Amino acid sequence: MSACLPSGDRDLARLRWRCRRGMLELDLVLLDFVERQYPRLTPAQRQAFHTLLELQDAVLLDFLAGGPVPDPWQDIVARLRQC
Repeated sequence: MSACLPSGDRDLARLRWRCRRGMLELDLVLLDFVERQYPRLTPAQRQAFHTLLELQDAVLLDFLAGGPVPDPWQDIVARLRQC
């Protein structure tokens, strides 16, 4: 079925799948971010978001809850906090 989708749509579908986490709170924030913010990100911001998705749920939730955020992700986490 995905073979019928344009490659950009497939990439976005894969990204949505990667945003599915073990915590509903993270699912909601990440999926909303992908729909509203991701298309407007620069390539560097997109790369930062992809590396952020590699983190464990607890770490990511701490970032979103106001914990300290390392430099590479500060911009993306600030954008995620707005969702």
